[in-house]
Amino acid sequence: MMPNWLLPEYIQDMLPEEAWRIESMRSNVLELLRRSGYQLVAPPLLEYVESLLINDSQDMDLRTFKLVDQLSGRTMALRADITPQVARIDAHLLNRQGVTRLCYAGSVLHTQPAGLMRTRELLQIGAELYGHSGLESDLEVQRLMLQSLALLGIEGVHLDLGHVAIFAALVKRANIEAELEAALFGALQRKDVPTLRGLVAGLSKDAQDALLALPELYGGMEVLQRARSVLPDCAEVRTALTELEQAAAHLQPLAHSIGIDLAELRGYHYHSGMVFAAYHAGSHDAIAQGGRYDDVGKSFGRARPATGFSMDLRQLHGLLAQQAQPKGILAPHAKDAALDAAIVQLRNEGHAVIVDLLADKSARGELNCDRELTLRNGAWVVVELKS
Repeated sequence: MMPNWLLPEYIQDMLPEEAWRIESMRSNVLELLRRSGYQLVAPPLLEYVESLLINDSQDMDLRTFKLVDQLSGRTMALRADITPQVARIDAHLLNRQGVTRLCYAGSVLHTQPAGLMRTRELLQIGAELYGHSGLESDLEVQRLMLQSLALLGIEGVHLDLGHVAIFAALVKRANIEAELEAALFGALQRKDVPTLRGLVAGLSKDAQDALLALPELYGGMEVLQRARSVLPDCAEVRTALTELEQAAAHLQPLAHSIGIDLAELRGYHYHSGMVFAAYHAGSHDAIAQGGRYDDVGKSFGRARPATGFSMDLRQLHGLLAQQAQPKGILAPHAKDAALDAAIVQLRNEGHAVIVDLLADKSARGELNCDRELTLRNGAWVVVELKS
């Protein structure tokens, strides 16, 4: 019989040191977002499945836990991403006409781990900007993502930029049907050139050349110049390449390095414009990501231009150096008004004061204290804790 204290695979508790540090990370990022004009929202963990599985995303469907609501009999789901919920709030609860900036932090659940050595319960934090379709809003959220990582102490960040409008334009020009489009998308995500070559065999030579070029258009800024020479000279492609060039120039001071990947279609059924992801040498997977998703609000009856980013605080915590939790002050357990007043004053000053209920010297090490309150000359004073 399996012990009842074991957790499911890829589900973990957060113990005190990690939990306190992640809470500090959460509050620091939210404060940065608050100062940048973003308002905090907290959508529920559970919703009807139709609200969470927008745009018929098969990836999101497979990633989402589902259950039957005992009250209504309808299928409900545990959120695997908070972004659709924030889009719903913007579309119907706030219903503003101008630019709306929203941020959030909360748990999301995945049926499968999001990446190597990842938990299935992520602590997602992010920001979304609605009501502006220009490059300026893309740059704002990209800058905030990089500033958030720097604030948390994540150094050496590599930023990858892509643009799903390029692939969408090639599909449209070649009149490619949905089934083939999905197969091309999968091959490009895997950078599976042999499969891609077989899929494009029936297309025109121009379409073949353009689609086969995408997996090779990866690297530094020189990629943009190569793309201009090998991709069709159409308005959508020109605009996308210009936006990528401007974004890279603007974000250069905030990232250790910047790369361009025109085969990166992360969230293709979700995003509609520029996409971006941050990487770090300590992680196999992206540590933060986002992009433009102007069509998401359509699922809620109110399409709005939108762009945003998100990241998992539990993943980011694993990239940071271990830090010892600050030690507290041990106080005796006694009925003494002066002692109570001293404890209150120290706590008001920001110190952790732990009352020694057991008065067991052998257990003091577990209380994480390096000082103690002791009575000297009729006054309670803080002294170094003796072992």
